[in-house]
Amino acid sequence: MSDSTLQHARELGKYFRLSWKKRVRRGFFMRAEDFFSFIKKIGALRKEMEDLSNEYDESLSGYGRLLASGVAKKEMYGVESRYGKDPDARSHGESFLSFFEARLVPSGIYLLDEPEVPLSPQRQLSLMYLIHEYVAQDCQFIIATHSPILLSYPGAQIYSFDQAPPAEVPVEELEHISFTRNFLNNPGAYLRHLMK
Repeated sequence: MSDSTLQHARELGKYFRLSWKKRVRRGFFMRAEDFFSFIKKIGALRKEMEDLSNEYDESLSGYGRLLASGVAKKEMYGVESRYGKDPDARSHGESFLSFFEARLVPSGIYLLDEPEVPLSPQRQLSLMYLIHEYVAQDCQFIIATHSPILLSYPGAQIYSFDQAPPAEVPVEELEHISFTRNFLNNPGAYLRHLMK
């Protein structure tokens, strides 16, 4: 718990009390900032298993070599099958979606902080379909977002923190949604000062 970037989350956490009717054992909390370090760790783990396998192949012989090398290769294959051979070789958005597909399990709870950050609008729609697939498998998603696409998820309960206490609001009444809609309908009205 030495990550200073989580200090605001620790302070906010003092005001929450979680309870549930059904105990959940799987899930995760993911900030957009955490994804880069996670992918780097996955890449390093895969490389470590590859190096270990090569080391065993060179230093051991016979059945011992097969056994030791096999364990390292199995671990390396497990990482590759979940996250791909080289997660850094794909775009940030593709890696991000692969991460979710690899980590989601039925009946989990997922707390996501701005998952739209690395995703194009098309990839945000892909994430929404992935979320929908797992909601049907008894998962719950609590998402902090500014994405008009994610905010438009059918049947979502949306709480605005623009007032105290936070209140549930229809998506059409969110200032962010109306601003985005107005901008896209008439960008010149907002950009006229830049066009002089």
